[in-house]
Amino acid sequence: MDLYKKIRNLLLIPVLLWGCNNAREVEPADLVITGGTIYTMDDQQPMVEAVAVKGDKIIFAGSNEGINKFKAETTEVLDLGGRTMTPGFIEGHGHIMGLGYNELNLDLLNTKSYDQVVDMVKEAAEKATPGEWITGRGWHQSKWNMENENMVKGFQTHDKLSAVSPDNPVYLGHASGHAGFANAKAMEIAGVLPLAKERLTEIQVEGGEIIRDQLGNPTGIFNERAQSLITKHIPETTPGRNKKALEMAINACLRNGITSFHDAGASRDALALFKDFKANGDLGIRLYVMLTGWDKGLLEEWYQKGPEIDTAEHLLTIRSVKLNCDGALGSRGAWLLEEYTDRPGHFGHETLPMEFVLETSHKALKSGFQVCSHAIGDRANREILDRYEKAFKANPGATDDHRFRIEHAQHLHPEDIPRFSELGVVPAMQAIHMSSDRPWAIDRLGEKRIVEGAYVWQTLLESGVKIVNGTDVPVEPINPIASFYASVSRKTLEGTPEGGYEPAQKMTREQALRSYTLDAAYGAFEESIKGSIQAGKLADFTVFSKNIMEVPENELLDTKVDMTVFGGKLVYQRN
Repeated sequence: MDLYKKIRNLLLIPVLLWGCNNAREVEPADLVITGGTIYTMDDQQPMVEAVAVKGDKIIFAGSNEGINKFKAETTEVLDLGGRTMTPGFIEGHGHIMGLGYNELNLDLLNTKSYDQVVDMVKEAAEKATPGEWITGRGWHQSKWNMENENMVKGFQTHDKLSAVSPDNPVYLGHASGHAGFANAKAMEIAGVLPLAKERLTEIQVEGGEIIRDQLGNPTGIFNERAQSLITKHIPETTPGRNKKALEMAINACLRNGITSFHDAGASRDALALFKDFKANGDLGIRLYVMLTGWDKGLLEEWYQKGPEIDTAEHLLTIRSVKLNCDGALGSRGAWLLEEYTDRPGHFGHETLPMEFVLETSHKALKSGFQVCSHAIGDRANREILDRYEKAFKANPGATDDHRFRIEHAQHLHPEDIPRFSELGVVPAMQAIHMSSDRPWAIDRLGEKRIVEGAYVWQTLLESGVKIVNGTDVPVEPINPIASFYASVSRKTLEGTPEGGYEPAQKMTREQALRSYTLDAAYGAFEESIKGSIQAGKLADFTVFSKNIMEVPENELLDTKVDMTVFGGKLVYQRN
């Protein structure tokens, strides 16, 4: 912060970063941007007055005097009007198709009670034909301001839901994606029946749980891999609907200043759709794709042919593998070393065998892929670090720049925190999860575990690692301003508590901006082409209505994304 304030008050020295010093030989820019505060994430000149763009690349970043050499009659000038511009924001961990389908299906992210969920399903059922599936996602029982009167193992029961949708199967995904809620009709289709004690052993799912009441009746909650008992009966979507979902997701990204997106777990069908969009010129953001680890055949195919790195257009790169190794704290699926404080005897779920993590790590190192493993609980993080370390030792020639990641790294044992830096493992942590989860996460873990190892951003940064930020959309809304606010305030979006939760773990504003730009690019091996405003890099920019580096903390959430520039083109402007 102090560095930026000092530089703002100094006369910026013109710095020509591209082309010849002779003004007559400088190629004119297609676009010049000036008239605002521009943060570059370039240590050599953290702030500039103006930027010039040719094609999709930056050709100059420096002073207003220096920019004049790049202006011609054909040059378009974008006046920021006093706004603040940064490098284009990068969503470091999300689910692009989930974002799109959240816009098409019931969006339950903002529901505040079970009754509100029931009302939304009732309205959808009244419009649906009998037998038509009703699906949605986003509810979270720990975020409701009214607790349902009938709770089993911390979750609501299906009775109210089933009463308003007797003729339609309903399945509603938890916000975390690690649990789901079904009505009686959906459970009937799946064969999960009341009091069917003779079937209990038959339909148990390894790595998952059907929540039942004391009488053995299913409550409608399916945890972790048990969700497949219901989801396998939901009709497959259509190509047209998939296309519409991706279109809506891209538009949502641009509205929120997101120019690049790390897609955490793409299926075979999604990969084909991404390639079609790129071929047709419709892929309006830059995708860095992780192959889903659930499809072993898909992984083997890619091991054989190797990564696809888009060095021409920088639109679609496929070079990572996503492994889902435990659940979430909200559903009590995160895999812990010690039992849950609010559910004694329960330690969460190992949703993927650790042997497969080790096998995947060996194969990925040998074929040039990065491994990105989902781990929220401290045991899951430790087990994965152990497997990574074993694979690194067995493949020393392939570990110079592996950049293996752990997605979320939400709750760590103190002894494992320095291992990230020691092993060169990148934590991809979504700050907004702290804001949303911290008020109730203490019930799951207790104060000691929260303080020592939960959401420990500053401790990790001080150890020398780079943090990749994001939202895990559609688990949380894609709005990067909310995650930026959580990063620097450690507060809920309601502004509580005063001073923030565990304030020693706050990021500085510079660290938070870096985690959404240059360090997020690093997490995808792309820091040489994006993440900062420097000559030769891609001309992707996010323009904010307020100065996010200086505005008072309580005004951060009032900040809007006013413009998004992608590849040198203004692709979004707020009315």
